Amino acid sequence: MRKAVAVRREEIVTAALAQIRVRGISGVRAADVAHALDVSAALVFYHFGTLETLVIEAFRQAAEDELGKLDAELRKGGPADQRLRSVLALYGPSAHDNWPLWIEAGAAAMRDSALRAVLQRLDLQWRDAVVALIGEGVGAGLFRCPDPRGAAWRLTALLDGLAVQVVAREGTVTAGDCDRWVAQAMAHELGC
Repeated sequence: MRKAVAVRREEIVTAALAQIRVRGISGVRAADVAHALDVSAALVFYHFGTLETLVIEAFRQAAEDELGKLDAELRKGGPADQRLRSVLALYGPSAHDNWPLWIEAGAAAMRDSALRAVLQRLDLQWRDAVVALIGEGVGAGLFRCPDPRGAAWRLTALLDGLAVQVVAREGTVTAGDCDRWVAQAMAHELGC
């Protein structure tokens, strides 16, 4: 029985992400994705045309999933300082297992403009949310911060760097280190 196109495409994307996690972007092959699903590589190419298109779609969907988590966190409501802490924790390397994907994609994006666009969109939406929460906290008197945009970029850049340490240099930085250093950076940046 044939599967609906949307179902088959979703299966292929999910299998591609799994293969990227294991093999990296440069190591993934359409044959590996097809083998994981017990289908032909021709079917993978039928749905996506090229391996590059499949990789971009896989990262686009992973980014959409991450943005859905961000949106859900933002909708919870509450004081801006609590929401900011929750958003930064969600952004951080100990909150989810997608950081290896983002690090891998970041390296590949230096040579792939389509992948770069996907990552920049994800990155900017996270930073815009952090800027908005800091601005909200300043407006409510919870934070003292003359430059919410700069503070947001510095805080998220800190988390980006910590993620590389956690993921690529196993054992050098712990989740407790991340939590402590982000709390210290927030106190410095936001006067809280």
